Amino acid sequence: MDAKTCSGDAISWLPHEVLGKILSLLPTKQAVSTSVLSKKWNYMYRLADSLDFDDSVSLHAEEGGKQTSFVFSDSFKKIVDRTLALQCDYSIKKFSLACHVGAVNEGQKTCVGRWISNVVRRGVLEMDLRIKDRGIHFLPPLLFASKTLVKLTLGTKLYLGKLPSYVSLPSLKFLFIDTVFFEYEDLCYVLLAGCPVLEELSVHHRDQAIPHTISSPTVKRLSVDYDCHSENELSFDLPNLEYLDYSDFALHEYPQVNLGSLVEAKMDLYPGHVERADVTELLMGIRNVEILHLSPVTVDVIYSCCKYGLLLPVFNNLVNLSFGSKDKRGWKLLANMLKQSPKLETLLIQDLNGYRGDVSMPPNQVKVLHVLNYGGTDEEFKQLEKSLIGRKRNAEAVVDDGISLQTKRGYNDASWSFTSRKMPFQSGISRLDSYYAK
Repeated sequence: MDAKTCSGDAISWLPHEVLGKILSLLPTKQAVSTSVLSKKWNYMYRLADSLDFDDSVSLHAEEGGKQTSFVFSDSFKKIVDRTLALQCDYSIKKFSLACHVGAVNEGQKTCVGRWISNVVRRGVLEMDLRIKDRGIHFLPPLLFASKTLVKLTLGTKLYLGKLPSYVSLPSLKFLFIDTVFFEYEDLCYVLLAGCPVLEELSVHHRDQAIPHTISSPTVKRLSVDYDCHSENELSFDLPNLEYLDYSDFALHEYPQVNLGSLVEAKMDLYPGHVERADVTELLMGIRNVEILHLSPVTVDVIYSCCKYGLLLPVFNNLVNLSFGSKDKRGWKLLANMLKQSPKLETLLIQDLNGYRGDVSMPPNQVKVLHVLNYGGTDEEFKQLEKSLIGRKRNAEAVVDDGISLQTKRGYNDASWSFTSRKMPFQSGISRLDSYYAK
């Protein structure tokens, strides 16, 4: 590159591969706008391998009809059409589309299907579709036969029509579903059945949750977040699952819980959906975990079930327990959990208002005790420490009241060390996080 070039438009002379990466980092509208810079830049944006079209903020009322629905604008349609047409058959890695579609606007539904089919034919690897359609929406069959798609996100408040009878997504490893309504059993027995290498699945619903069975022989990480149910039961059939994050109302029944490979589970269960919840089979299904997180509301739910005859299973592999407790009921359940966890080494207690001395804890149980958001007295904590740690030589106790941090190591360490520096405690550390880091 000569001095004249360096003093002028240096960026234009960068390798096309570098320019493509730069343009891919820009919002697609800005990347397309570079075409007016010069003749050389007329079609440079075709090098971008990541396209992001977002019209979700701009709501346009659809004319006609008795009800007002929301649609994407004609200018938005022209931008997407022009960009995809001028990119020709250039390969693409990521395609994101967020827009409103008229409930009875077949023209707009056809546009969306055409856009999706375009990028599928170009070998897209990652697709994020945030489509709001108050009517029934049929995604193009080509999407469900992609040989290259690795990551797919579907949402939000999308009512899908019947899926193709044969789904084949041989490369899909990550699937995220946010408030998508499927035809009966299409999620489990059609979509998931067509994903032979799926590793991570997220199913979130902000309305009546329809899927009552989640089944896959390959999924290793699962996140389920429901805030309302149309059913009183839920089954998990995931024999290779290693990590479960489950947030939901406690249900009347969990008919099948096949989680034989589970290593870590986070449970956030709320009362109120059914008159009497029963989490017996759910706890039996997760009894082999090594790391378990129970939120305060989950503790209340399990305690209530115990009142009606639930017997806690033995957690033979549990070494790390995060336990939320705000009242005496939680302390009673914790005592039972400790008795049923013979290998427990680390106990993290959250939202502790004070230790109830009338609840007998198994002595000398854990090696490490962490108490977060502590609201009790020093004397109460000393009683708890004595019950749970006793005189273990290599034991450690840490209490955090939000103001200071107190640490004590070993039974011969009679004093506590104080520091005002806040430590970034987490509810637990997963040995799987590094494996799934992306």
